[in-house]
Amino acid sequence: MKRVLVAVLVVLGLTAGAVMASVEDEIRARIQPVGEVCLQGEECGEAAVATETASAGPRSGSEVYDAVCMACHTTGAAGAPVIGDADAWAPRIDKGLDTLVSHAINGFNAMPAKGGCSSCPDEEIQASVEYIVEQSQ
Repeated sequence: MKRVLVAVLVVLGLTAGAVMASVEDEIRARIQPVGEVCLQGEECGEAAVATETASAGPRSGSEVYDAVCMACHTTGAAGAPVIGDADAWAPRIDKGLDTLVSHAINGFNAMPAKGGCSSCPDEEIQASVEYIVEQSQ
């Protein structure tokens, strides 16, 4: 009788151990990190490869305009001069391209710095300003 009781306890113990291992695996799967932080200069595997292929170079002025500037400069939101409106742009263009680029990068009146695109490099912002000026003369 003792042997049967010991055998039953051993089987229950093994089953309980397997169930607990399965539960622990499920918990680990639920709380695993969804990403990783990569610092510049460190190799981070797939994230580094994706970043390198995604940034194939600066975007053109029209691409930046379509992605960032169009929301305000097509509708005139918050007093933004509308692209193509030569009368609205003339006094701004008269101040010089350097001033326009500076205002676009640093923000001016209701326009936030870089039009709200904090990830845009200065050269892309300059290209978009040049594009807007070309379209508005």
